[in-house]
Amino acid sequence: MSAATERMPRLLALVPYLLARPGIRIDQAAQDFDVTPKQLRRDLELLWLCGLPGYGPGDLIDLSFDGDTVSVTFDAGMRRPLRLTGGEASALVIALKALAETPGVVDTDAVGRAIAKIETAAGAAQPAGVVVGNGVREHEATARTRETVRDALQRGRALRMRYYAASRDRITERTVDPMRLLIVQAHSYLEGWCRRAEDVRLFRLDRVDDLTVLDEPSSPPPHARHADVSDGVFSAHESYPEADLVLEPDARWVAEYYPCEELAELEGGKLRVRMRYGDESWMVRLVLGLGGRATVERPDELAVAVRRRAAAGLARARHLSITGRQ
Repeated sequence: MSAATERMPRLLALVPYLLARPGIRIDQAAQDFDVTPKQLRRDLELLWLCGLPGYGPGDLIDLSFDGDTVSVTFDAGMRRPLRLTGGEASALVIALKALAETPGVVDTDAVGRAIAKIETAAGAAQPAGVVVGNGVREHEATARTRETVRDALQRGRALRMRYYAASRDRITERTVDPMRLLIVQAHSYLEGWCRRAEDVRLFRLDRVDDLTVLDEPSSPPPHARHADVSDGVFSAHESYPEADLVLEPDARWVAEYYPCEELAELEGGKLRVRMRYGDESWMVRLVLGLGGRATVERPDELAVAVRRRAAAGLARARHLSITGRQ
């Protein structure tokens, strides 16, 4: 996350925070916001330049310093604390409900109280059927899949599933020894030992089909270890090739949905990004799926592969059109 992206929410939260704590020491406020006192002073200096349209005396936020303490003397209407959007509230509710029903959670009452507070603050936001996170929809089918997985975990049973592997655009049959349920970036996942791959794998629940709880016990091998998802599900290895893409304005969501390095803002709202990818066919499908709203700048071999696949698709479409008219 860029420094500007981290700073904006902090600036918006600072005024209501300081209003509730007049005369607070700057080092204490810095500790609460997990920044250095020097950084917090810079934030406060920037707040002096913020305020209502007109931006003259009486329009800007005003602060009062007394030694190492600070108070807000004019808030320019920024008295209310930040509120969750509907999508953010729904994502939190989904995650907390899954947490409350996960074996091993001790203080489920505390989780229940947190859910109630979020739903009340967000106007009783309901997660089912509501778009959350990166445009993900919590369908009833996914909820049923999660219930089946939870049942298998509680009973210590293996699972058989049909699974869509998006990276290979292929449906596969798997037998899995479940290890845990988790939510990463608003998506529900099953982590388990895949007997086919002979390794630990993460399975996105909305890509699972024909899920069956088996009579045989779940038995991950002793050396199976939980995956590190602190940086998301996909961890691009340094050995993976890199692609530079130029995204049209309505394709900028790619930079938020996939791990990317934003390189430059371009004219017309375009964005140049750099992505690592482990499978060329997956990257080709991603670019083609954007329908001309992404341009491959490099590597040349990826651009050639995209053109070749696009030409083959057009030739196939023309053939079907001619065949249909005969």
